[in-house]
Amino acid sequence: MEFDIVEWFKAVFLGIVEGITEWLPISSTGHMILVDEFIKMDISKEFKALFLVVIQLGAILAVVMLYFKRLWPFSAKERYFICKDKFSMWFKIFVACIPAGVIGILFDDQIDELLMKPIVVVVTLILYGFIFIVLEKKKIGERPRVESIDGLTYRDALMIGIFQLLALVPGTSRSGATIIGGMLIGCARPVAAEFTFFLAVPVMAGASLIKSVKFGMENGFSLSGNETMILVTGMVVAFAVSVVVIRFLMSYIRKHDFVVFGWYRIVLGLVLLGYFCL
Repeated sequence: MEFDIVEWFKAVFLGIVEGITEWLPISSTGHMILVDEFIKMDISKEFKALFLVVIQLGAILAVVMLYFKRLWPFSAKERYFICKDKFSMWFKIFVACIPAGVIGILFDDQIDELLMKPIVVVVTLILYGFIFIVLEKKKIGERPRVESIDGLTYRDALMIGIFQLLALVPGTSRSGATIIGGMLIGCARPVAAEFTFFLAVPVMAGASLIKSVKFGMENGFSLSGNETMILVTGMVVAFAVSVVVIRFLMSYIRKHDFVVFGWYRIVLGLVLLGYFCL
């Protein structure tokens, strides 16, 4: 297949959307589905499903780069080269991955078939927009119980992982679900956000691996030149945009709450509801 400049520009745009929406609590998958309603990529349905998931690897690499020292559990300065506090954090991340990992593997096809629809995205955008606003109003003046990731217990991690199950419904937002969960159990906003970033690494890498293997088994483990170009472009753009957005979000939430994101979700959901009802 020859190089298609139009599809390349679409991949760039989708990479920008992914990089922005993956980390802000406004639903990356939801936005990608909705954008696809207006920007139709000239690719197969199977490759599109692969693209919308694997493009997230670029966003993951942004987290790994920005937080490498916090994530890497080995050090020549430590006894046996093992940083116990970082290994403990990774065990908590593993515990948080279990609920969504099990349900995602067992019901991946059913979720795609039943829930990957614009109206589902619209409803969840509005619903969780209200939840963010109510939660933030309720939390005014409350002192967080957990003010660092080291303060998270394994029970806390499991509870956040259970909240992550909500994100299996498109439009919910994985970061939004886990941040809401973290705040409800007493985490400070920066702690809930950072744990969400770290939790994304194995969760999104696993989802990308599953989609890639499934695509390969059903369509062959090879991509055309145009498909490779689209995939790589989306990942690179998502990586670059994610670096900027993660830095912005961590700076923003130290001084502000999530109410603005709640209102954004509601307004966007209402606009799209009007569009799809016409």
